[in-house]
Amino acid sequence: MGTVSTGSDAQLDRNALAALYEETFRNLEEGTITEGRVVALTKDKVVVDIGYKSEGMIPGDQFSTEELQNLKLGDKLQVYIEECEDADGNLVLSKEKADKMKIWEELEKLYKEEKSIEGKIISRIKGGMMVDIGVKAFLPGSQIDLHPVRDLDGLVGKTFPLKIIKINHRRGNVVVSRRVLLEETRDKKRQTTLANLKEGQLIQGMVKNITDYGAFIDLGGIDGLLHITDMSWGRVGHPSEMFSVGDKVEVTVLKYDRETGRISLGLKQKSADPWTNVAGKYPIGTRVRGRVVSLTDYGAFVELEPGVEGLVHVSEMSWTHEVRHPSRVVAVGDQVEAAVLNVDPASRKISLGMKQTAPNPWDMIETKYPIGTRIEGKVKSLTDFGAFIGLEEGIDGLIHISDMSWTKHIKHPSELFKKGQKVEAIVLRIDKEKERLSLGYKQLTRDPWDDEIPSRYHVGDSVTGKVSKVADFGIFVELEGGVEGLIHISEAGLESQTKLEEKFKLGEEVTAKIIKVDREERKIALSLREHHLDTDRRQMDEYHASQGSLDQSLGRAAKQSRKRQQSDD
Repeated sequence: MGTVSTGSDAQLDRNALAALYEETFRNLEEGTITEGRVVALTKDKVVVDIGYKSEGMIPGDQFSTEELQNLKLGDKLQVYIEECEDADGNLVLSKEKADKMKIWEELEKLYKEEKSIEGKIISRIKGGMMVDIGVKAFLPGSQIDLHPVRDLDGLVGKTFPLKIIKINHRRGNVVVSRRVLLEETRDKKRQTTLANLKEGQLIQGMVKNITDYGAFIDLGGIDGLLHITDMSWGRVGHPSEMFSVGDKVEVTVLKYDRETGRISLGLKQKSADPWTNVAGKYPIGTRVRGRVVSLTDYGAFVELEPGVEGLVHVSEMSWTHEVRHPSRVVAVGDQVEAAVLNVDPASRKISLGMKQTAPNPWDMIETKYPIGTRIEGKVKSLTDFGAFIGLEEGIDGLIHISDMSWTKHIKHPSELFKKGQKVEAIVLRIDKEKERLSLGYKQLTRDPWDDEIPSRYHVGDSVTGKVSKVADFGIFVELEGGVEGLIHISEAGLESQTKLEEKFKLGEEVTAKIIKVDREERKIALSLREHHLDTDRRQMDEYHASQGSLDQSLGRAAKQSRKRQQSDD
């Protein structure tokens, strides 16, 4: 026999159910996340039971294709309650918003715990980069790396560990930093490196930066300087010749100053100094071969072996011609042969000579061109004091201006010669040590001062010639036979204010008196003043002589007149 419910019991059951219903409704607040169970699946929607009075529907486009394929009835989902009842009384749920809220919760947790998160750089924007960390976050340009990044576009698509430095869920703002993590890593490495660092140890590093004076090496959170002078025992023009940024290198710790934190590094110290045995390896007179590594105005540096260079001075490059600049003879990279002239290990200097590997033409000069030899050559250059004549490659002779003419006063060699002209000359003197060869041009002919000039020109004679030069001190007059005589300014017979060039013109014919013939000095001195005085005396004598003849004629005429008068009487 069954139990019959009374009216009061039925009312109690209804109240209990209403209370349970009300409790369920209170626990499900809009804007919260709850767990639900999939109860139905279609192409366009997923139906989820969250224990509410009605089931909720989630649009299918909030799921990826893969998620929809793997989803099964009964699967549990975290969902976001958008509305408990819409206009149609339906429960509105969102998986997409639930996922985002979970992400924000995770981000806030990471921020509080100061942990890192992987982020993918998706685009470059003003002031930095946009990063995907589940939500879009801003990576300022100053927080990308420890140093400024030039190619920001090259970072797009790359993934880096990042640290959240600012977050605002309400505004949807997240700011991240990569630099903070790099600094933390660097500081940890720095402490480890410094704890183990000691002078003399070998340490691995990476070239971080290159300057004109050296390279900065990252030793692991701390930088050391590898100075250019400690890179190689040899010559290094610029650190970039040996290293590029990013190169790995093993170096020696030369000095570590714990107070300043400065670290000096060395590379060449890993090997023995090649100059230790240079004197024994390259004794004076040794023939060597090497590569030209640099040129200066004064010579060429030749590498004999790594770390050992010698200098070929410009004066030691050729016997045969004057080298004005090493580039006329050699170029960087050339292989050359030379002789060791001097070794100074203390100063780390080796003097080399290239010309010493070939015979010196001046050693044979006396045999090839003995004094008195008649030679032929071309005029190479003219100077105020003479003309240089090229006899062969490297052998030049000088015709001094005093050896150009027996009879003429040569003011400049250009009066007789021009560049490139073929001339003959006589070898007068040889100086092997100074490599000088003196030539004579006037010696090609007999000296007219031996007998011809002294016998033709005598003191007291009057001679006529043409003005060949006008100098401050006098006038040169070319006489017969090409001989020049000088009328000194004191013998020109001019008033004190009158200048020679105003009175005498080139080519003008003048007559003067010879007042001196100096055979030793090969000079003829002339005087216009004396010539004029002689002319005046001669004219006076002629005048007096003519006056005497007139008086005699008048006397004879008077005497004859008296005789005629007497006879008439």
